Amino acid sequence: MSIIRVTREFSFEMAHALHGYDGPCKNVHGHSYRLLVTVSGVPVSDGASPKNGMLIDFNILREIVQKKIIDRFDHSLVISNDFDEERKRMMLDAFGNILILNYQPTCEKLVENFAAILGDALPTGVKLHSLRLYETAKSYAEWYASDNE
Repeated sequence: MSIIRVTREFSFEMAHALHGYDGPCKNVHGHSYRLLVTVSGVPVSDGASPKNGMLIDFNILREIVQKKIIDRFDHSLVISNDFDEERKRMMLDAFGNILILNYQPTCEKLVENFAAILGDALPTGVKLHSLRLYETAKSYAEWYASDNE
């Protein structure tokens, strides 16, 4: 039995502001994110199963990522809890969908958080292998399970 990796790509739109940053990203701005989710495991080897030969049905993987990540972050403004109460209140009043997180919403910290969320949501026998989150067409952060064991 071979271990196989499968990947599915997702996209979403999200704005963020980086508290205390010393460049233009301290201001509210948005990105068109691309998220590549790679899982690994041994495909089903049961001729009687409708999933025979599959590690995971791509539709099941889509449903998990959609529910846990995309539905939450798509078209939202994401900020850290470090902003002062007045600024948080101003943003809450100005924007309809705002997420206040306990971390700085950089590409690196987002991909780390996504890994924690998805790692617990996958079916038995399917492991999260890696995530790649593109913030721009040329810039991304990666998370690998093997680096975090």
